[in-house]
Amino acid sequence: MDSVTVIKHPLVQHKLTIMRKKDTSTAGFRRLLREISTLLCYEVTRDLELTMETIETPLTEIQAPVLEGKKLVFASILRAGNGLLEGMLDLVPSARVAHIGVYRDHESLEAIEYYFKAPEDIGNRLVIIVDPMLATGNSSIASVEKLKERGAKNMRFLCLLAAPEGIKNFQDAHPDVPIFTASIDSHLNEKGYIVPGLGDAGDRMYGTK
Repeated sequence: MDSVTVIKHPLVQHKLTIMRKKDTSTAGFRRLLREISTLLCYEVTRDLELTMETIETPLTEIQAPVLEGKKLVFASILRAGNGLLEGMLDLVPSARVAHIGVYRDHESLEAIEYYFKAPEDIGNRLVIIVDPMLATGNSSIASVEKLKERGAKNMRFLCLLAAPEGIKNFQDAHPDVPIFTASIDSHLNEKGYIVPGLGDAGDRMYGTK
Protein backbone atom coordinates (compact mmCIF):
# COMPACT_ATOMS: atom_id res chain seq x y z
CA MET A 1 0.00 0.00 0.00
CA ASP A 2 1.57 3.22 -1.14
CA SER A 3 2.00 6.02 1.40
CA VAL A 4 1.40 3.65 4.34
CA THR A 5 4.27 3.17 6.80
CA VAL A 6 4.04 0.26 9.26
CA ILE A 7 6.19 0.98 12.31
CA LYS A 8 7.78 -2.36 13.18
CA HIS A 9 10.07 -1.30 16.02
CA PRO A 10 10.32 -4.22 18.51
CA LEU A 11 9.24 -2.08 21.48
CA VAL A 12 6.17 -0.86 19.57
CA GLN A 13 5.18 -4.40 18.62
CA HIS A 14 5.78 -5.75 22.15
CA LYS A 15 3.67 -3.03 23.81
CA LEU A 16 0.94 -3.42 21.19
CA THR A 17 0.68 -7.14 21.96
CA ILE A 18 0.11 -6.40 25.65
CA MET A 19 -2.50 -3.79 24.75
CA ARG A 20 -4.36 -6.34 22.62
CA LYS A 21 -4.79 -8.75 25.56
CA LYS A 22 -8.36 -8.62 26.84
CA ASP A 23 -7.23 -8.90 30.48
CA THR A 24 -4.95 -5.82 30.37
CA SER A 25 -6.30 -3.36 32.95
CA THR A 26 -7.53 0.15 32.20
CA ALA A 27 -4.52 1.60 34.01
CA GLY A 28 -2.14 -0.68 32.13
CA PHE A 29 -3.77 0.07 28.78
CA ARG A 30 -3.57 3.82 29.39
CA ARG A 31 0.08 3.63 30.43
CA LEU A 32 1.03 1.50 27.43
CA LEU A 33 -0.80 3.81 25.04
CA ARG A 34 1.15 6.76 26.38
CA GLU A 35 4.44 4.86 26.07
CA ILE A 36 3.75 3.58 22.56
CA SER A 37 2.62 7.01 21.38
CA THR A 38 6.05 8.41 22.21
CA LEU A 39 7.67 5.74 20.04
CA LEU A 40 5.19 6.32 17.20
CA CYS A 41 5.82 10.06 17.40
CA TYR A 42 9.56 9.42 17.05
CA GLU A 43 8.92 7.57 13.77
CA VAL A 44 6.37 9.97 12.26
CA THR A 45 8.73 12.92 12.84
CA ARG A 46 11.85 11.12 11.62
CA ASP A 47 12.32 13.28 8.49
CA LEU A 48 11.57 16.74 9.89
CA GLU A 49 13.76 19.40 8.30
CA LEU A 50 16.61 20.91 10.28
CA THR A 51 18.47 24.20 10.06
CA MET A 52 21.73 25.28 11.67
CA GLU A 53 21.90 27.71 14.56
CA THR A 54 24.85 29.28 16.31
CA ILE A 55 25.01 28.28 19.99
CA GLU A 56 27.58 28.38 22.79
CA THR A 57 28.48 25.25 24.70
CA PRO A 58 30.38 25.62 27.99
CA LEU A 59 33.56 25.24 25.89
CA THR A 60 33.05 26.93 22.53
CA GLU A 61 30.70 28.35 19.90
CA ILE A 62 29.36 25.94 17.26
CA GLN A 63 26.78 25.54 14.51
CA ALA A 64 24.19 23.04 15.72
CA PRO A 65 20.98 21.60 14.21
CA VAL A 66 17.50 22.73 15.31
CA LEU A 67 14.05 22.13 13.83
CA GLU A 68 13.26 24.43 10.92
CA GLY A 69 10.03 26.34 10.48
CA LYS A 70 6.97 26.75 12.64
CA LYS A 71 6.13 24.36 15.44
CA LEU A 72 4.19 21.17 14.76
CA VAL A 73 0.47 20.75 15.30
CA PHE A 74 -0.86 17.55 16.82
CA ALA A 75 -4.54 17.21 15.89
CA SER A 76 -6.45 14.82 18.15
CA ILE A 77 -9.68 13.22 16.93
CA LEU A 78 -11.89 13.15 20.01
CA ARG A 79 -12.04 11.30 22.25
CA ALA A 80 -9.61 8.42 21.85
CA GLY A 81 -7.02 10.54 20.03
CA ASN A 82 -6.18 12.19 23.34
CA GLY A 83 -4.58 8.93 24.48
CA LEU A 84 -1.94 9.23 21.76
CA LEU A 85 -1.66 12.98 22.20
CA GLU A 86 -0.32 12.87 25.75
CA GLY A 87 2.72 10.75 24.98
CA MET A 88 3.50 12.76 21.86
CA LEU A 89 3.49 15.98 23.88
CA ASP A 90 5.98 14.37 26.25
CA LEU A 91 8.35 14.12 23.29
CA VAL A 92 7.46 17.46 21.62
CA PRO A 93 6.19 19.70 24.45
CA SER A 94 6.29 22.82 22.26
CA ALA A 95 3.85 21.42 19.69
CA ARG A 96 0.57 23.22 19.15
CA VAL A 97 -2.60 21.17 19.66
CA ALA A 98 -5.85 20.95 17.70
CA HIS A 99 -8.97 19.08 18.82
CA ILE A 100 -11.51 17.79 16.31
CA GLY A 101 -14.93 16.34 17.08
CA VAL A 102 -16.84 14.92 14.10
CA TYR A 103 -19.35 12.20 13.39
CA ARG A 104 -21.07 10.92 10.26
CA ASP A 105 -24.81 11.37 9.84
CA HIS A 106 -26.06 7.83 9.20
CA GLU A 107 -28.64 8.93 6.62
CA SER A 108 -26.86 11.67 4.67
CA LEU A 109 -23.33 10.34 5.34
CA GLU A 110 -22.28 13.98 5.71
CA ALA A 111 -19.59 14.82 8.25
CA ILE A 112 -21.11 16.67 11.19
CA GLU A 113 -18.65 18.77 13.15
CA TYR A 114 -19.47 19.25 16.82
CA TYR A 115 -16.14 20.68 17.96
CA PHE A 116 -13.08 22.22 16.31
CA LYS A 117 -10.26 24.23 17.83
CA ALA A 118 -6.88 24.71 16.13
CA PRO A 119 -4.09 27.27 15.74
CA GLU A 120 -5.03 30.05 13.31
CA ASP A 121 -1.95 29.66 11.09
CA ILE A 122 -2.42 25.92 10.58
CA GLY A 123 -1.71 26.26 6.85
CA ASN A 124 1.94 27.02 7.59
CA ARG A 125 2.51 24.04 9.87
CA LEU A 126 2.95 20.27 9.62
CA VAL A 127 -0.19 18.73 11.12
CA ILE A 128 -0.05 15.20 12.55
CA ILE A 129 -3.57 13.84 13.02
CA VAL A 130 -3.87 11.19 15.73
CA ASP A 131 -6.51 8.54 16.40
CA PRO A 132 -5.70 5.06 17.77
CA MET A 133 -7.91 3.25 15.24
CA LEU A 134 -8.39 3.56 11.48
CA ALA A 135 -11.41 1.28 11.10
CA THR A 136 -13.96 2.44 8.50
CA GLY A 137 -12.01 5.68 8.16
CA ASN A 138 -15.15 7.83 8.33
CA SER A 139 -14.18 10.04 11.27
CA SER A 140 -10.59 10.34 10.07
CA ILE A 141 -11.66 11.31 6.56
CA ALA A 142 -14.07 13.89 7.95
CA SER A 143 -11.41 15.30 10.28
CA VAL A 144 -8.93 15.79 7.45
CA GLU A 145 -11.68 17.48 5.43
CA LYS A 146 -12.26 19.92 8.28
CA LEU A 147 -8.53 20.65 8.59
CA LYS A 148 -8.26 21.27 4.84
CA GLU A 149 -11.21 23.65 5.04
CA ARG A 150 -9.18 25.65 7.60
CA GLY A 151 -6.16 25.77 5.29
CA ALA A 152 -4.03 22.79 6.38
CA LYS A 153 -1.85 21.58 3.51
CA ASN A 154 0.89 19.41 5.03
CA MET A 155 -0.59 16.52 7.00
CA ARG A 156 0.22 13.03 8.23
CA PHE A 157 -2.16 10.55 9.87
CA LEU A 158 -0.93 8.46 12.80
CA CYS A 159 -2.80 5.52 14.29
CA LEU A 160 -2.10 2.44 16.37
CA LEU A 161 -4.13 -0.03 14.29
CA ALA A 162 -5.55 0.13 10.78
CA ALA A 163 -7.95 -2.07 8.82
CA PRO A 164 -7.42 -2.55 5.06
CA GLU A 165 -10.94 -1.19 4.44
CA GLY A 166 -10.18 1.98 6.38
CA ILE A 167 -6.86 2.50 4.60
CA LYS A 168 -8.56 2.19 1.20
CA ASN A 169 -11.36 4.60 2.13
CA PHE A 170 -8.89 7.10 3.59
CA GLN A 171 -6.55 6.96 0.61
CA ASP A 172 -9.43 7.31 -1.85
CA ALA A 173 -10.52 10.48 -0.05
CA HIS A 174 -7.10 11.92 0.84
CA PRO A 175 -4.31 10.42 -1.30
CA ASP A 176 -2.07 13.34 -0.31
CA VAL A 177 -2.00 12.38 3.40
CA PRO A 178 0.43 9.55 4.32
CA ILE A 179 -0.58 7.02 6.97
CA PHE A 180 1.63 5.76 9.80
CA THR A 181 0.48 2.77 11.85
CA ALA A 182 1.85 0.08 14.14
CA SER A 183 -0.20 -2.67 12.48
CA ILE A 184 -2.46 -3.40 9.53
CA ASP A 185 -4.92 -5.94 10.91
CA SER A 186 -7.02 -8.51 9.03
CA HIS A 187 -10.45 -6.93 8.47
CA LEU A 188 -13.51 -5.21 9.94
CA ASN A 189 -16.31 -7.27 11.46
CA GLU A 190 -20.01 -6.61 10.86
CA LYS A 191 -20.04 -4.02 13.66
CA GLY A 192 -17.12 -2.08 12.21
CA TYR A 193 -14.53 -3.26 14.74
CA ILE A 194 -10.99 -4.05 13.67
CA VAL A 195 -10.17 -7.80 13.85
CA PRO A 196 -8.16 -9.06 15.68
CA GLY A 197 -7.79 -5.50 16.99
CA LEU A 198 -7.91 -4.57 20.65
CA GLY A 199 -11.56 -3.64 21.16
CA ASP A 200 -12.75 -0.05 21.53
CA ALA A 201 -9.68 2.05 22.32
CA GLY A 202 -11.67 4.84 23.99
CA ASP A 203 -13.58 2.44 26.24
CA ARG A 204 -10.44 0.57 27.23
CA MET A 205 -8.55 3.79 27.91
CA TYR A 206 -11.28 5.44 30.00
CA GLY A 207 -12.91 2.36 31.55
CA THR A 208 -16.27 3.00 29.87
CA LYS A 209 -18.67 0.81 27.92
